[in-house]
Amino acid sequence: MEIASSPALRIALVGDYNADVTAHQAIPLAIDDAAAVLDTVAHYHWLATRDIKSEDDLQGFDAIWLVPASPYENMDGALIAVRHARQNAIPFLGTCGGFQHAILEYARNVMGWQDAAHAEIDSEGRMIITPLTCSLVEKSDTIELRANTHIARAYGRESIEEGYHCNYGVAADFARALENEPLHVTGWDEEGEIRAIELVTHPFFVATLFQHERHALAGRPAPLVQAWLYAASH
Repeated sequence: MEIASSPALRIALVGDYNADVTAHQAIPLAIDDAAAVLDTVAHYHWLATRDIKSEDDLQGFDAIWLVPASPYENMDGALIAVRHARQNAIPFLGTCGGFQHAILEYARNVMGWQDAAHAEIDSEGRMIITPLTCSLVEKSDTIELRANTHIARAYGRESIEEGYHCNYGVAADFARALENEPLHVTGWDEEGEIRAIELVTHPFFVATLFQHERHALAGRPAPLVQAWLYAASH
């Protein structure tokens, strides 16, 4: 008797694809590597933010990744993708700009901070994403992980070293506002700055300021990508 194989996963890569962006080169490799480890098939589709006008444009996907390289051409499209994943229990991964916009969407639509803003593109509102004190463009750092979280389980340890390509992070005032929210801080740098978050009321909603997907360019596994695909297939 033949055993039916699992259907291929449909993955939405939300962002404005640019072949010159290192993370965009790495992401397909990271997905292919993770799918091979899990013995599954994952078909990924790049969705430009300008093409996302409503949640209808995201129907049928098993997982969503809001990828780096912001500012996005259409911020609203990026935020629609985050909200769709958050409200429909769709496994979500955000890296770099994806991390920043996942926090922005949560602030506006869950916490009621409708004037929450991103300093890279906004000139008015409450700036919750602000310039980093020190640029993290092509820098690496040590990140401490909260125990018993998706990210700590994925890595199998509570201290990691990862690389960045960013100039913006979470404002200190907003970091304090998150302390009693289901959007938990699950990773910090050595100065206590937020580097990873998870929504604990969601099956898998994880975002990081660092770009762990770059491991694939060196032929190394990206544990968090594997955990995200695993969530999408179960």
